Amino acid sequence: MKNLKKRLKQGETLNGCWLNLGSSLTAEIVGQAGFDWVLIDLEHGAGSEKDVLYQLQALEHTGAGAIVRVESAESQRIHRVLDMGAEGIMCPKIRNPEDAQKVVDGLHYPPHGHRGVAKMVRATGFAQHFDRYYADSYDTTLGVLQIETVEVLNHLDEVAALEGVDVLFIGPADLSMELGIFGQFNHPRFKEALQETVDAARKAGKATGILFFNPDDYQRYHDLGIRFLACGSDGTFVADGARTLAAKLNAFRSVYK
Repeated sequence: MKNLKKRLKQGETLNGCWLNLGSSLTAEIVGQAGFDWVLIDLEHGAGSEKDVLYQLQALEHTGAGAIVRVESAESQRIHRVLDMGAEGIMCPKIRNPEDAQKVVDGLHYPPHGHRGVAKMVRATGFAQHFDRYYADSYDTTLGVLQIETVEVLNHLDEVAALEGVDVLFIGPADLSMELGIFGQFNHPRFKEALQETVDAARKAGKATGILFFNPDDYQRYHDLGIRFLACGSDGTFVADGARTLAAKLNAFRSVYK
């Protein structure tokens, strides 16, 4: 474990990015690049649960903690990736406190939740370290809930106050879409929703997170008090690098005919 939950509670700023290619190789490359955490995306990414296992193995000896975004709050989806060794879960499309509680129930063993018990899994060293894992899991497993629906904006204080919720993570694309202002991240209504989320998290002693698309926006979000920051993805890194190099080569070709 990379102690993401502890570091956030101590007020540290953690930088991350997305992994959406389903590749253990790009996971390892990105994990070695200097990010504090990475998000393996099962909601929109190209990989499956089987690919998650390989990516977690590739990330094990890098400096990046591994969070997995599951497709829904169904307990079985959460259990499986935690048993594989994920350090935390991100769940999309939270609408109300009931949705949030369902995520928490899947994250944690009794008495904090309803996570099923399995010893012979990767997270416990295949039963070698189950007692230690069980004892530490509540304090080390990160619960990240995405704030990206209009409905949840009416329940931010209730969601943030739930034990087991650690990060309120703004999904800017979906939230702006639901607000009818897609992609307008400087729109007053988006900025208002952003501030409401930060305020609710701060009151509850929780962290706020966001995915942004231009690294020059870093200061804007950091100044708001957001400490779980993500920018870019392995897919973006590959695409941008390939396009940049191809454009340079094509420019040279036009000169050196």
